[in-house]
Amino acid sequence: MGRQPGAGDAGLFPETLPEDRPPGAAEQDSATHALAARLPAGLHLGTSSWNFPGWRGLVWDGDYSDKRLSREGISAYAKHPLFKAVSLDRAFYQPLTRAQFAAYADAVPDGFKYVVKAPAQITDSLTRGSGGKARAPNPDFMRAELARSLLAEPAADGLGDCLGALVFQFSPLMAATRNDIERTIADLHAMLGAARETVSDHVVLAVEVRDPEWLCQSLIDASKDAGATYCLGLHPRLPPVARQLPMLRALWPGPFVCRWNLNMRHGIHGYEQAKASYAPFDTLVDPDDTTRDDIARVAAGTAGAGQPVFVTVNNKAEGSAPRSVAALAARIDALRGG
Repeated sequence: MGRQPGAGDAGLFPETLPEDRPPGAAEQDSATHALAARLPAGLHLGTSSWNFPGWRGLVWDGDYSDKRLSREGISAYAKHPLFKAVSLDRAFYQPLTRAQFAAYADAVPDGFKYVVKAPAQITDSLTRGSGGKARAPNPDFMRAELARSLLAEPAADGLGDCLGALVFQFSPLMAATRNDIERTIADLHAMLGAARETVSDHVVLAVEVRDPEWLCQSLIDASKDAGATYCLGLHPRLPPVARQLPMLRALWPGPFVCRWNLNMRHGIHGYEQAKASYAPFDTLVDPDDTTRDDIARVAAGTAGAGQPVFVTVNNKAEGSAPRSVAALAARIDALRGG
């Protein structure tokens, strides 16, 4: 167990008032603890971020603001028996420092893993203004030296053994880049190589995309050569799971990384609609049994073969990420004969 966050954590976990204790973890029943104990050691399930007040009773033991949870909630989150990972989504919006990563590592127990998203500065082909509106081609897109200095080095140095995976999530490509996908993949190969040279062998590198043009033999070849894998992305911009599975089969044997992002019913621009429909994220509003079963089968098979598995779930997948994780864990357990 790392030390508890405090004033020395580079401002990441500010001190609380003496009478104001940090967020606490909700108690989990014996069945949840028993389920967690039956799951394979290499299986790391979790959510996309954790700063959601609506998870009271599911994850938190009381009412806390989203800012408070963002700054101080990760220790309580990591006490949940089913949560062995979390997607550190804030790294996508702004690169984090070594000190910030180190503070996150100190806040969680041994065996907990962070799935770190690469900054958009190197994974978005466009620079964007307010509201995500595209402005101009991004001069830092796919720069291998920035993948090393902005992501791989600070994450590896700061998180140490808590670093589970680096996910390079590529936003929808601008037309010129998408139409020259072979050159784009060649640039990706160089960037993945720079990251692989920097991080330990146990750290998984995964490529998550938003355009179907990426799903080709060239991406398979580049990923294999760089020691990376394909991240199964569940998002309306992508084909369904069945059409993405050939990418994983071609990269087998290897780890399984999955990010269950957005329920298909909301369409490619449905993020805000899903957010409004599902808040405060305490209920499975749109259960997706088919997708859950698809993920569970791949996760169970991969973990059963001794390969690492990282699956993180967004609230926008079904309505409540903690409940989605619990249902997914139960399905994996059932497939394993639990």
